[in-house]
Parts: sequence; structure tokens; C-alpha cells
Amino acid sequence: MWHRRQGQFGTALLAATCVLAGVWDGLQSGLFDGSPIVDRPAPLAVDAALGVVAGLAVVVRRRRPLPLYGAALLSWGVTGAYPALLIAQFAIGAHLRSARLQIVLTAVMLAAVSGPLWVVSGGDGAVPVSFALCVVPVLVGLYLTSRREVMTNLEDRARRNEREELLRIEQARAEERAQIARDMHDVVTHRVSLMVLHATALESARGKDAAAIAAQIQGIGRAALDELRTLVGVLRDGAAAPLRPQPGLADLDELVASSRALGLAVELHVEDGLRAPALVEHAVYRVVQEALTNVHKHAHDARTVVTVRPITDGLRVVVRDSGGGRATPAMASGGGHGLLGIGERVRLVGGTLRTTRLPGGGFEVCAELPATYPAEEPAR
Repeated sequence: MWHRRQGQFGTALLAATCVLAGVWDGLQSGLFDGSPIVDRPAPLAVDAALGVVAGLAVVVRRRRPLPLYGAALLSWGVTGAYPALLIAQFAIGAHLRSARLQIVLTAVMLAAVSGPLWVVSGGDGAVPVSFALCVVPVLVGLYLTSRREVMTNLEDRARRNEREELLRIEQARAEERAQIARDMHDVVTHRVSLMVLHATALESARGKDAAAIAAQIQGIGRAALDELRTLVGVLRDGAAAPLRPQPGLADLDELVASSRALGLAVELHVEDGLRAPALVEHAVYRVVQEALTNVHKHAHDARTVVTVRPITDGLRVVVRDSGGGRATPAMASGGGHGLLGIGERVRLVGGTLRTTRLPGGGFEVCAELPATYPAEEPAR
């Protein structure tokens, strides 16, 4: 708003100057007695009318610079007034888009101004004055317009870069939240599965065993509730994720031990010294966790073997159960999102996941992941 009012004030001031130049000798060339073209001065009414026309043309100079150019040329030829001439030449440079037309109009104005000046004061006076009146305003208009366009382009580019940066940040946040959601789904699903299994065991337990199982259910439930609160906070409010180490290969023993404690026959085979990047190890852990959870749900009495070994360009994890066991009644149905989630997790680290129903009724989950290397590099 302030810039708009400032521009309107400047336009009014320039228009008033052109009107005043038509009737006041102080804004007319003192080298001529009235007109630089004819020997006798024009009537005052004509001078005033030309000043008013030039002032009105100033108002529309940005959209239509040619009327101001014609009024300025006529005012100069009749009264020797130069303010409209300066404004018109500036408008030609600033608002006229045709470079060829700019050159032609500037040449015409230069001839109209320099001819009478040359007759009166000679070349020494005519050349610098004509250049100052006709050429310098055009150059200034061209410079300011080019500078304004450059600044506008830079501002547009800065705004575009800012929007793109915001989009990248939002995309990164969305990916981070999706990663957290996958982690929390795996963890919460596993804990709830353990709770259901403990609750099933509690139905037939008595005495101290029942109290111990109930305590275990209570502890698992509290942990699951805390993780659910974290999940809701991250996905709804953008809260920061808890900063704790992500489980990896070293945590597989504890994961398998918790399944054994529930009566699942599990064997774990991991080659000594096997290491991989943190994201790959975390993906291995989640694959094994989801596979064991599915065994708990669908074949609780099955014998399960977990194998993690190196391959040519990475490592392979295989979770295979013998099948034929009974499904836990309370857990037999599921949403089917677990295998989809770990499949996406494996693909994110550049690996592949394959699930197979075995001929004997068992089930196999096999994942191949990249970038494994020994725990200690050989000496150089």
C-alpha cells in the first residue's frame, strides 16, 4: 500500500511539473525566445494546453509511453519545455519493449533537440545537452527496468526454492513418520501377540504360575501402551521420536529367547562376527520378529529355524517353520499387514523378500539384503 501511494504521489508531481513547464519560463530553455522552431512565441493558452496534455500523458506513461513522447516532442518544438522531454525519454527506455522502436524514437528526438541547439550554440553546446536530454534518460530507464526484472526473477527463484525446500522437508517428515509407523507397528504387534499368548496360558495356570504370568502380561501391556502413545504423538502432533538404539543382529538372541519362553521351539543360527549397516541389521531384526509373531499366531507347536548367513553381496535371513502345529485361537486371524510392512522395509534398504508355503505344510520367509561385511577389517 505504501509503495502504491508513493508511486501515485510521484506521478502527480511529474504531471504537475509538465503543466507548470507550459506556462513558466523557468522550466523552458532560455536559449530560445519562445519556440526553438519558429521565430515568434506561441500564445499562452497554447502553451498551457500543451502542458496539460503532457501532464495527462504522464499518468498513462507506463502502459502507453507513445502519447507522452508525442506531447513532449510538441511541447519542445512550441515552447522549448524540457521536463516532459526527460520524462518521455525515460518512459521510452523503461516501458517500451521494442528495442528497434526505442532506437528510432530516440534518434528522432535527438534530431529535434540538437538541430536548434546547434544553430544557437554550436556543436560544443549542442552535443552534450542533446545527449543529456535524449539519450541519458533512455539509458537510465533501460538500466532500472533490467535491474527490476533481475530482482523480480531472483525473488521468484528464491520463493520457488523456498517452496521446494518446504516440500522436501514435508516429504522427509512424511517418510520419517512412515518409518516410525512401521517400527511401532512391528513392536506393538509383537507385544500384543505376547500378551495374547500369556493370557491363553493364564487360563490353565494356577497359584504362583498364574501370578507370574499376570505380572508378565502387565509389563508387556505397559510397554505396548507407551509405544502406542509415542506412535500417536509422532503421527498426529509431529512429536520427536524417542532416541534409543534400534535393535539389530545382536538382539536376535533376546528376541528368540522370548519366543522360547512362550513354548515355541526355535533355533537360531547366526555366523560369528557377522555385521551389516544399522538399517540392514534393523530390517533383519524386524523380519525375524514378524516371522516369529506369525508362527505364534498360526503354528504355535511348529519347530522353527532362524538362519542368518552371508552371501556374495550381502546377507540372507531365513525363518522356516515345520508347520502342522495348532494355531492359537485368539490370534488365528490377522490383518495381513505385517508381511507387507517388512516387505516394504526390506525394499527400502535395497533387498528382496520372498515368502513360500512348503510342501509339508510349513512356511518360509526369506530376505536377501545388501552390504554386509565382517566385524573387523583385515590388517593392511
